[in-house]
Amino acid sequence: METRETISLDARAQRRLYVLNHILAHELTLDEAARVLAISVRQVRRLVQRHRVEGAAALVHGNRGRQPVNRLDDERRAQLAELARTTYAGFNPVHLAESLVVDEATELQVSARTIRRLLAEAGIALPRTRRPPRHRSRRDRMPRPGMLLQADGSRHDWLEGRGPRLTLVSAIDDATGILTGATFREQEDAVGYFTILCQTAAAYGLPEALYTDLHGIFIADPNRPPTLAEQLTGRRSLTQVGRALDALGIGWIGARSAQAKGRIERSNGTLQDRLVSELRRRRVTTRGEANEVLVWYVLRHNGRFAVEPADPTPAWRPWPAGLEPEAVLCFHYPRTVAGDATISWDGAALGLPRRHDGRAWSGLRVTVQERLDGSLWVDHGGEQHQLTAAPPSAPLLRARNLARVPELTTPPEPRLPIERPPSGASVVKPRADHPWRRYPSVRQR
Repeated sequence: METRETISLDARAQRRLYVLNHILAHELTLDEAARVLAISVRQVRRLVQRHRVEGAAALVHGNRGRQPVNRLDDERRAQLAELARTTYAGFNPVHLAESLVVDEATELQVSARTIRRLLAEAGIALPRTRRPPRHRSRRDRMPRPGMLLQADGSRHDWLEGRGPRLTLVSAIDDATGILTGATFREQEDAVGYFTILCQTAAAYGLPEALYTDLHGIFIADPNRPPTLAEQLTGRRSLTQVGRALDALGIGWIGARSAQAKGRIERSNGTLQDRLVSELRRRRVTTRGEANEVLVWYVLRHNGRFAVEPADPTPAWRPWPAGLEPEAVLCFHYPRTVAGDATISWDGAALGLPRRHDGRAWSGLRVTVQERLDGSLWVDHGGEQHQLTAAPPSAPLLRARNLARVPELTTPPEPRLPIERPPSGASVVKPRADHPWRRYPSVRQR
């Protein structure tokens, strides 16, 4: 009994079989078949000879059913799948391949394409799904580093339930794509933006412009009409961050949509993928630990995703002479000095030291600086003075002394009775012009 073998051909092989049958029927020449199949005449002649001997099986590729010589063995494939489930759980294929090169042995260095295929075969879902791209007009990068800095806050479950929900405030250079500053905060606040500006200024310099969203940290009530004072001055009221940017000569650009500042948005997406995996791997549970890992990760991130600028000439500006970063990138509050050289602050009084010129502080309008380290300073005439708690006032001291009276262990001495003159004794009366007679109130007292 004869058995018939089933041969499956793909579309390319079926097309070749159709052309070869026409050649054997003398309906096509070798030259015409070569032009139709886009191969050489020599190759067509070989296919015809094999087809006459083997039939349709001649069109099946010789490597079909064979195991590739570079295929990973089952032990290594199982080891990679186990690492993807445990140590590197949640890592995307590219991130996992790069981490294996740095952290694991040499025999585990495989390509991201291979890891993607192995994860699919093992039934391990990818942490991120790719959405089809939407058509948007693309803006070219700035040609020089330091010309534009994009900043944003990313609210995300960075610790995946192991700790509080945090916000990552970060800044990225538009020309090179490097992270110039990043910090974890409880919320998106002015302290976070002050911190990344300090980090950027210390590592690179001051940028020419800052590109953010229309958050209230940068502009107060952007939809309200300007007040009369703002119309007369020609500028809006500045927030704390806006005042610092104005003092440093950094321009501010407000984006009308998230897509407008897509570079920092895509950077946050990458951080939510890779940084979350690194925090999980190190079992981070607090904000302080997350900031420690962030310092290490920023260096690795910049080494992986930085690009060469069109013009390598940097546009970073040096820090202005005569200004201290701690004094500019902080909170400023106007105050008037009282007559006793104190300033009212949060329900208490702060004392000012003696001025260098020996003059009094009374009545002066000064600016209190609440710096990021929690210290309080006052700026007047280019001089910086640190504030300390003022001594308590005299009424407060008396009140505190009276409050301690019931706590005395020895009872007070009894008052002696008033001695009155015996009956019949002569009593000296004041004369008619005595003050007691002129001022009855004094006499009655």
